[in-house]
Amino acid sequence: MEIITAKTAGFCFGVQKAVDLVYELVDKAGSEGSGVIGPIYTYGPIIHNETVVEDLERKGVKVINTPEEIDRIKSGTIVIRSHGVSKELAERAASCGAVCQDATCPFVQRIHRIVEEESDGGAQIIIIGNAGHPEVVGIMGWSSTPAVVIENEEEAESYSGDPEKPVCIVSQTTFNVIKFNELVAILKSRLYNVNVVNTICNATRERQEEARSIASDADVMIVIGGKTSSNSAKLYEICGKECANTFFIQTVDDLHLNLSGKEKVIGITAGASTPKNIIEEVQNYVRTGREF
Repeated sequence: MEIITAKTAGFCFGVQKAVDLVYELVDKAGSEGSGVIGPIYTYGPIIHNETVVEDLERKGVKVINTPEEIDRIKSGTIVIRSHGVSKELAERAASCGAVCQDATCPFVQRIHRIVEEESDGGAQIIIIGNAGHPEVVGIMGWSSTPAVVIENEEEAESYSGDPEKPVCIVSQTTFNVIKFNELVAILKSRLYNVNVVNTICNATRERQEEARSIASDADVMIVIGGKTSSNSAKLYEICGKECANTFFIQTVDDLHLNLSGKEKVIGITAGASTPKNIIEEVQNYVRTGREF
């Protein structure tokens, strides 16, 4: 039996940067001359991975989730998570009593700049992504005109903006690449003066393409990611279309394959917020063949 693990599986650049920052702040907090003031807070979970968030909580990192909680903080350090936040929240965090550290993914920051500039110029903003996802909520908060979120064909077909105003279309960085192109095609067939900026990051494209390729050859496909991880859920969706036996797990404890032993290829991939050690645990578990 061959086990193929995606080379792109695990932390992406933006997630690694954010996680490293928080652990560095934890190590330095309280040390004389470090310049880091504790306690450490993150606005929302730093990434969508329960294992990492729980480990940071054990180290004293506190998660806050509302603007009111920001206002109550008079000292310490607040880290803006990798998904980013609205312009109003960013300014709120920067002006409270704590030191503000911005761990927003650089690719997400680029979308903020595009949306801010385009909307200030009068454009209507369409965000192709998952409504309610923290990244999408943050992006909406950088538009000076009402932004619309579209995530399926029905919403694209029913979109009705001002035909006299230009439209700027951007995407959540982790959206399904194929679905993005399909929705853009629908919108472009109905709208005039459309500026499409494909802001799906390269790491997402490569991860999705590799996952699709592995799953197409696999008898069993395993996708590792947090329950609330949007990009992991999209990998599961993509792999499920290629391989009927696709499993979505958080850790090795969730893995119950009950293999027959006739399987020739088992594929493994993981979302952008899955730590390397969890991927390795799953690899080792499958390699030892404990369940068959």
